[in-house]
Amino acid sequence: MNDETDNSSADPVLTYQNLLRFFESPSGKTETPIAHPDAGINRLASKQIENFRKAAVLIPVTRLAEDESHIVLTVRSENLRSHAGQISLPGGSIEPQDDDVTATALRESHEEIGLHPDRVDVIVKLGELALPSGFRVTPIVGIIENNLEFTACPVEVADIFQAPLDLVLNPDAYVQSRMRFNNQERTILELHYEDYRIWGATAAILYHLAVAIGETDSDV
Repeated sequence: MNDETDNSSADPVLTYQNLLRFFESPSGKTETPIAHPDAGINRLASKQIENFRKAAVLIPVTRLAEDESHIVLTVRSENLRSHAGQISLPGGSIEPQDDDVTATALRESHEEIGLHPDRVDVIVKLGELALPSGFRVTPIVGIIENNLEFTACPVEVADIFQAPLDLVLNPDAYVQSRMRFNNQERTILELHYEDYRIWGATAAILYHLAVAIGETDSDV
């Protein structure tokens, strides 16, 4: 992570291969909690995590095609009560009908972008990320075909786009900034792609993944 945005990226083919290799390794199967970039949130979570509401998101990674792979992201509707207009991964709160957090991520992805669970090859569940909003989010990584068509739920999703995997998994492409939440200054991460500003929980999750894969790759 740099103080100034660095959108340089690694070789797309190698990045995709590193991702798959990481999740085949013991490190990739360890559900290490995801650190929030703000230390205060981590301290709060260490004491009250059991009181946080569970949620899950899907990280849909497209299969390598023509030397490219992408991660599917959404722009939340401006009409939503929370996080309106923000970039997010498809997902939401766990519901009584969900067997587990993986089921939550798949159900929400189907509802939000029309991605049927049968089209997702789930490969791993990551650790939880605690948020200042009182949620603890579990990301699920899944591989999908690269030519799928998505349908945005108009109530929740304003836009669907795909960011290059080699950019998302480049830790140096992320920058740290500050924002106010509930009248408190909080540290956040940002990742910029074209006109999209990816920040908050989404950036924290993707940065965690980028660092973990990068560290494992450097040990090989």
